Amino acid sequence: MSVAHILGFPRIGARRELKMAVEAYWKKALDKATLNETARDLRKRHWALQKAAGLDFVTVGDFAFYDHLHNVTALVSAAPKRFAFDAPVDLDGYFAMARGTPAQPALAMKKWFDTNYHYLVPEIGAETRFTLNREWLLPEVREAQALGHKVKVVLPGPLTWLWLASAEPGFDKLKLVGVLLNVYWALFGEMKALGVEWVQLDEPILSLDLPVQWLNAYPAVYRELASAGPSLLLASYFGSVAEHAPMLKDLAVAGVHLDLVRAPQQLDAFLANWPEDKVLSLGVVDGRNLWRTDLARALSVLHPAKKVLGDRLWISASCSLLHVPTDLSLEKKLDPEIRGWMAFATQKLDEIATLKGAVHEGEAVVWRALQEASAAVESRKHAPATRREPVRAGVAALTERSAQRGAPFAERIRQQQEVLKLPPLPTTTIGSFPQTAEIRAARAAFKAGKSSAEEYESAMKSAIREAVTRQEALGLDVLVHGEAERNDMVEYFGELMDGYVFTENGWVQSYGSRCVKPPVIYGDVSRPRAMTVEWARYAQSLTSKPMKGMLSGPITMLFWSFVRDDLPRSEVAMQLALALRQEVCDLEAAGIKVIQIDEPAIREGLPLKKAAWQGYLDWAVRAFQVTASGVRTNTQIHTHMCYSEFNDILPSIAAMDADVITIETSRSRMKLLDAFADFKYPNDIGPGVYDIHSPRVPPREEMTEMLQRALSVVPAARLWVNPDCGLKTRGWPETEAALAAMVASARELRAGLN
Repeated sequence: MSVAHILGFPRIGARRELKMAVEAYWKKALDKATLNETARDLRKRHWALQKAAGLDFVTVGDFAFYDHLHNVTALVSAAPKRFAFDAPVDLDGYFAMARGTPAQPALAMKKWFDTNYHYLVPEIGAETRFTLNREWLLPEVREAQALGHKVKVVLPGPLTWLWLASAEPGFDKLKLVGVLLNVYWALFGEMKALGVEWVQLDEPILSLDLPVQWLNAYPAVYRELASAGPSLLLASYFGSVAEHAPMLKDLAVAGVHLDLVRAPQQLDAFLANWPEDKVLSLGVVDGRNLWRTDLARALSVLHPAKKVLGDRLWISASCSLLHVPTDLSLEKKLDPEIRGWMAFATQKLDEIATLKGAVHEGEAVVWRALQEASAAVESRKHAPATRREPVRAGVAALTERSAQRGAPFAERIRQQQEVLKLPPLPTTTIGSFPQTAEIRAARAAFKAGKSSAEEYESAMKSAIREAVTRQEALGLDVLVHGEAERNDMVEYFGELMDGYVFTENGWVQSYGSRCVKPPVIYGDVSRPRAMTVEWARYAQSLTSKPMKGMLSGPITMLFWSFVRDDLPRSEVAMQLALALRQEVCDLEAAGIKVIQIDEPAIREGLPLKKAAWQGYLDWAVRAFQVTASGVRTNTQIHTHMCYSEFNDILPSIAAMDADVITIETSRSRMKLLDAFADFKYPNDIGPGVYDIHSPRVPPREEMTEMLQRALSVVPAARLWVNPDCGLKTRGWPETEAALAAMVASARELRAGLN
C-alpha cells in the first residue's frame, strides 16, 4: 500500500504556545519542568493530528526549542569550545549558544536556503570532536512510541549539517565526516533497538550547485549509514535534483523524496528505471505556501507514478510544513470565499491523506473531498477581486527612466551632504525601537474596539515622542520614529494596501521564539492612500535632526508574504514597487530628506541554482530601482539587508544604487564586510557593530574594535555607524546602554579622524 507521510510539522503551536513558554523561561518566569511539559503537550497534539488525518507515520525529530539544525549541534555535542561547556549540551547550554552569553556572542544565523526561516550556524574546525548526546531526540522517540504511534524519525543529514557549518578559511569540512558518521551510526543503532523502522535524513543541499567532492561523498556516507539498521529515506526539497538521479538511484538508501511543487519536471528522470527495492516519495502538496492543493492536478501526477511504482509510492508535502501556519480552523474573520482557497498545515495533512485514498482505493472513495477542492480552485481562478486593470496599466506604463536616479552617486551624495550636514561616521539605527507592553496594549485595545482612533493615535504619538527624545539624549545623528504603530514590517504595509488579506493566527517561525504572521497576497496590489507620511511628518516636527522615513521594500514585501501562485512573482514585485514608489514620493513631499527602503529578503529570493540567478536579480533590482527613483537627487535613499551572504551578488546590490546600505556584520566580526571591500562597493555603507538578536550588551571597547576593523576596509567618508538590525524585540534599558556605547565609540573614532 502507498504511504502517506509528512517531512515535518510546525513546532510553535497554533497559538504560539512554544514561543510564550520559551520566552517565559528566558525571563525566569517559568521553570524547566513546565517548559518541557509545554513541549510534550505540543508534540502530543501534533502527532495526534497526523494520526487522525490517516497518515501512516508520525514524524519525530521536527520539534525544536530554537532550531532543528541547532538540535543536531546539541545531539552530536558540537558546542564550540569558546562556550566552555563542561558536559554534554543541556537546554541552558543550547539556549546560550543561540542567544549568546555575557562573555560570548551567539552563533551566527543564516537564512534556511530561500526561505524566511533562520538557522543557527554550527562552528567547526580541526579540533571539533563529536559524541552522541542521548538527552536529545531519543527521549522524543520513546515519548511517541509510548503514545502508540508508528514513528518515522527525521533529522538533517550529516552532509547538509557539515555544509551549512562555519569553519576557518581553508579548512576542509569533509575531514570531519568520518567522526560525525560514528555518532549518526551510534544514534541509528539505538533507534533500531527502540524498533524505529524509518529514518528520514534531510539533504536539501542537493538542490544547490555542490562541488564535485561533496557529491562524491554521498555514496560512501550513505553506505556506512545504511548498515546501522533503520531504513533511510533521503529527503531533497526546494529544487530539482534531476541531475543527481543516477547517483540517487544507486545510493544505499531505502527511498528518496522529491519536491514536485518547486521542480515538477524532475519526476521523469526518477521514474525511468527506478530501483525495485526503493520507495519514491513525491511531494505534491505545497509545504511553502497556504493555497489549497489542486488535487486533480496532483492526481494527474500520482496516478501515472502509481502504475510505475505500485506500493513503492509515498505521498507527501513538498517540504516540511514548518513554513506554513498550523490550523485554518482558527481563522474566523477571513472572507469566506478567500478562506476557502486556503489550507494550513493541519488541512494539508487531510489533503495528503485524500490523495492517498484516491490513489489506493479509487477517487470514488474520496469524491466529496476532491469535488470541494476542485470548486475552490475554480472559485479562485475566476474571482473578479484578484484582478485590477488600473494596477496592471500602471505597471505597463513604467519605463527605463522610471528605474533611474537623476544623477550618479558622487553628485547625489555631495548634494545630500549639503542638505543633511552630517559629521563623519554618522550614527543611526535601523528603524524600530522597543515594542513595549504599553504599545502592544494600546494596539490590542484599538483592534478590539476598546479604544477610539483618537486614543490610539495619541498613544502612538506618545511612543514616537519618547523614541525621539531618547535618541536626541543619546546623541544619534539621523533619527527614526521608532515604528510604534507597526505590528510587523510587512503586515503593517499589507494592511494598508489592496490585494492583501490577513489572518488572525497565521503564525510561522522565523527564528527561535520570533514568529511572524505573513500577510496573504491574493490579488493585484495597489496603495489606496499614504501609509507612513503622517507618522514621519509628526516625528520630524519633534526634532531639527534628519528623520528617516521607513518602508519595507518590494522584494521583502513579496517574499515575506504568502504570495499568489497564479501570477509570476516578477509581476507581483513590480506592482509592489509601483505602490511603494508613490509612498516614497509622498514622504519626500512631506519634507523627509532620508528614506530607508528595507530589503532584507533580496538574497532570500535567489534561486538555488546559479543558472537561474541573473533572471531573478534583473527583476528584483529593477523593482527596487522603480521604488527609489521617483525622488530628487538630494533626497538620500537608504536600504537595509541582514543575515545574508553578499559576495556573489554584489554587482546586483551595487546596481540597486542606494545611497547608503546597512548590513548585519557583528556575528561574523565584520567578516561579511570583506566582500564589500574586495568588490570596492561604491556607495556609503553601515556595517552593524552589535547584534540586536542577543540580549547581550557589548562594551564600548568591543564596538570600537569592530569599527576599527570596518575602517580598515571602508573609507571613513563612506562609513556609517549602526546596530545590525531593528530594536523592536529588545527592552529600553539594554537598547539605551548599547546605543550609548555605540555613539561613544563613534565619537572616539571621529575625534581621531579630526
